[in-house]
Amino acid sequence: MITDQAMTMNRLLIMLVLVLLPGLAQAQIMKCVGAGGRVEFAAACPPGTKAENTGIRNAPAAATTPATSQKSLAERDAEFRKRQLEQQDTAKKTEDKNRESADMSQNCESSKGYLTSLKAGMRIGKTDPKTGERSYLDDGDRAVEIERAQRAVDSNCK
Repeated sequence: MITDQAMTMNRLLIMLVLVLLPGLAQAQIMKCVGAGGRVEFAAACPPGTKAENTGIRNAPAAATTPATSQKSLAERDAEFRKRQLEQQDTAKKTEDKNRESADMSQNCESSKGYLTSLKAGMRIGKTDPKTGERSYLDDGDRAVEIERAQRAVDSNCK
């Protein structure tokens, strides 16, 4: 069991290390284990203690990229805007392609339905563009209209 005196010593030792730590700004912190398992942290271990490397350095590591290779804020902003425009263009192209695909699908279904109606012999009415009169397909016109509807199906249903 740890006594109050030992706990006080441990706290005092930790506080001492924390107070001295900024003063060792360029030093590496070592863990020094002395006789009886007493642990100290210091830049250099005193004689008669076992030194263990903690891997802690007080000096900040040098930047991995030199300052000259860093891009200015304006350059980074321009690159960001360029990427944004590219993403918007890509999204617009995808949307246009999807819309075109949906239109082709609907045109295909309409063409197939019209062709089926013609082949079934349903009565198909047309309006004369000059007079506005309504007329119906006769057998001769129906054959021509079936060929035209088949071409529409072939072009729309790829």
